[in-house]
Amino acid sequence: MKYYDAIIIGAGPAGLFTAINSSVKNRKVLVLEKNSSAGKKLLISGAGQCNLTHDGSVNDFLNYYGENGRFIKHALFNYTNGDLLSFFRSRGLDFTTNEDGKIFPDTLKSLDVLNILLEECKKKNIDIKYNRRVEGVNYNKESSCFSIKTEKEEYESRYLVIATGGKSYGNTGSTGDGYSFAKDLGHNIEKPMPSLTPLYIKNYPFSELSGISFEDIIITLWRSNKKIKEFKGDILLTHKNISGPGILNFSRYVLPGDILKINFIGTENEEGFRKKFIEYIQSRGKLMVKTVLREYSIPKRFIDKLLELAYISQELKCSELDKKRRKCLIKMLISFPMEVERLGDFHIAMATRGGVSLKEVNPKTMESRIIKGLFFTGEVLDIDGDTGGYNIQAAFSMGKLAGQRIGERIKGE
Repeated sequence: MKYYDAIIIGAGPAGLFTAINSSVKNRKVLVLEKNSSAGKKLLISGAGQCNLTHDGSVNDFLNYYGENGRFIKHALFNYTNGDLLSFFRSRGLDFTTNEDGKIFPDTLKSLDVLNILLEECKKKNIDIKYNRRVEGVNYNKESSCFSIKTEKEEYESRYLVIATGGKSYGNTGSTGDGYSFAKDLGHNIEKPMPSLTPLYIKNYPFSELSGISFEDIIITLWRSNKKIKEFKGDILLTHKNISGPGILNFSRYVLPGDILKINFIGTENEEGFRKKFIEYIQSRGKLMVKTVLREYSIPKRFIDKLLELAYISQELKCSELDKKRRKCLIKMLISFPMEVERLGDFHIAMATRGGVSLKEVNPKTMESRIIKGLFFTGEVLDIDGDTGGYNIQAAFSMGKLAGQRIGERIKGE
């Protein structure tokens, strides 16, 4: 059995950064990776361009992690987006910020980010072993050490970090292995579900409108006739589902059978719009209904589809629009109902909601509250961020926090 001072399972950004920050001179740190190379999911992030983090204040970041933003607060303030950019800039990689605040390496290559991490591991003599699928982990209370068994060897360590990711994009190696390890060590797992994923709609009516998008529209979530959540964002109609940043970010709250009510106009005052629209229609009696709708900056193909769904002729004039069809049209514009049939599954989801229960992890250290010396970093935890670089920033911030604590402990031994 080979001994290391610290062992990290997973060579993604969370695992590699944990290793880098836990490294102490003349001490041994090992990263075990089941793939043949590191950072497979990192390499495809941002379509291969690596949306590393987001611009703005870290205070604002807390609003982009669903209901678990408070857990990540200490990690983000301990290691901010500015700190992360400084780390890479000091190693020769600069960055560019797009109009949405997303930050990318100026080379637009994820590989450049990964190579810097691997080079840093090399400088610190961190041992990375590939093609090492972990088969099991155990904790010995008497020795206060962890034993980690792979297909090829068995290792022992005082400190163990589980940084295996979630279940999204399973072909990159994120297949939920870490949940089994955590359970074997006494931790509870919040049910893993796809997040940052498209929504498939029952009797989806917009298949032929693929490519049409709407900006800053209001989406309301209903469950058992109760309003659950309201969100404002951009959506994209595809030939199979509804997607776009607004839908992807909102998906963490959605369950099959839920009803989405979509306000395609984007106005927050629905009653006010209803009154104005009726007055507007009545004052333009000679114009066709479709002509009036175009004045609301609604795409022509979408207008044609709405008219079809409302049984309104393309040639119908405003003066000919009866109260029943007018009411139906208004409802479709400001409260279009869609029943969620299912969420996009893990092979297309960008992130995982659920994971190791946050109640059992110290947010100031990322250490287990159940076993001293056990740490969790990254998506294996029950925390998921919005699109825009928030998940990768969280991975680095958690890795920094856990690595610091492990390094301090190793130095003191």
